[in-house]
Amino acid sequence: IMIDEPIAAAVGALLPVFEPVGSMIVDIGGGTTDVAVTALGGIAAHSSERVGGRHIDAAIMEYVRNRYDLSLGEKTAEAVKLALASAIPGGLERMQVRGRSITTGLPKSEVLNGAEISRAIAPTVRRIAENVKRTLENTPPELAGDLCEAGITLTGGGALLPNLDRLLAYETGLCVRVDECPLDAVALGAARLLDGEGEWEGMELA
Repeated sequence: IMIDEPIAAAVGALLPVFEPVGSMIVDIGGGTTDVAVTALGGIAAHSSERVGGRHIDAAIMEYVRNRYDLSLGEKTAEAVKLALASAIPGGLERMQVRGRSITTGLPKSEVLNGAEISRAIAPTVRRIAENVKRTLENTPPELAGDLCEAGITLTGGGALLPNLDRLLAYETGLCVRVDECPLDAVALGAARLLDGEGEWEGMELA
């Protein structure tokens, strides 16, 4: 028996997946963002977009390459994301990065700031927001009404992007919270399902 990752993430985030009320989970992984509205143990609305943490890293690498003629490695781009990136433009933080000049091939360093990095990732963040809104538009009215109280829960590594919860709250008009263990939600949910009632024994992640 198979189980979808959004269900596992929702269970891991302690959402009332098996109750007759709607819950929304947004699981932002490295390469995919899965958005689902769950109720009665199933998925009532779902949208998946190939956008995640690695795409944010790639947007940073492309920006620095075009703006500064500087090639960054993936680990450096991720470090820039963790230090400077925000879903809401702004930020005075600064960070020196080192890489290779695209023109000369020689080592080169530049100082980046939070405002420019946040602008650079904005189109990628917008894709995540549009994915959430698209799922809301396809949610049955009764369950959509439940979300006015229940709000949206974020899981996955991408949920740790600063101010993403604030941006999604602004875009949807709903309360948005980041799960306490966003990186582990899917694994925790799968474990709870496997350790739970007999009907869940033998399930695998889809």
